[in-house]
Amino acid sequence: MRRFRVGRAATHLVLGTGVVISFFPFYWMVVMATNTTADIYRYPPKLTPGSHLLDNIHRLLDSIDFFGSMFNTVIVACTTTVLVLFIDSLAAFTFAKYRFPGRNFLFAALLALYMLPTQLAILPQFIIASDLGLAGTLRALLIPPIANAFGIFWMRQYFQNSIHNELVEAATLDGCGFFGTYWHVALPSARPALAFLGIFTFVGSWNDYMWPLIVLTNPDHVTLQVALSTLNRSHGVDYSMVMTGALMAMVPLVIVFAIFARQFIKGATEGAVRG
Repeated sequence: MRRFRVGRAATHLVLGTGVVISFFPFYWMVVMATNTTADIYRYPPKLTPGSHLLDNIHRLLDSIDFFGSMFNTVIVACTTTVLVLFIDSLAAFTFAKYRFPGRNFLFAALLALYMLPTQLAILPQFIIASDLGLAGTLRALLIPPIANAFGIFWMRQYFQNSIHNELVEAATLDGCGFFGTYWHVALPSARPALAFLGIFTFVGSWNDYMWPLIVLTNPDHVTLQVALSTLNRSHGVDYSMVMTGALMAMVPLVIVFAIFARQFIKGATEGAVRG
């Protein structure tokens, strides 16, 4: 019994230490956002929140169009997430439950594409966006991530393991076509996987920096990450203002994660109960 208590206490100590280490960068961001840059450079460093948050927010709003760029980012992130969930799950359901010529070859090509660095596609994507007249517009951010190799692979694996072929055949006998089976049979059972993919896609689109920096040539249509990067000036960086922008940009992510995480846990629990 004593050995069990010692082991349990050690486990809690290790987990608690991991939580503190993981949480400290966020706490340090709050400290930097609520103090001045002079306080940040002070030695020993100040480790407690200050009272300059409102001043930093005011200076941030005077320096960049924060809410305008945030609105652009919300449009891009929400639209991208909806399109990825629909198109990737539809393609994944096809790969998982239907046989057609070239299925294995196409899926192998998809996996090979997933292994390639995304930076290799930057130049071809920009050329295509320019030829289509999309360069400088927010629409250029919506097309490249739609057919996401990871999303298709993730949903395909989930459909293959969670939906029995007999269920698809029964739906077909009841008169459901391909899209009806996908909509009424596949999607309701895939809520946990869709929740994860939705969080993954939204966060990735929200934090995307390289592609928007290259393709958004119009300064009136920049996303939040690109707007925040303009705060890094050559003559010096006001870290308190930069961290204030990062803190404000993180708030929508926390809200979205909290909402979708509840759906993820609920769906996973329902699946376990049914099993």
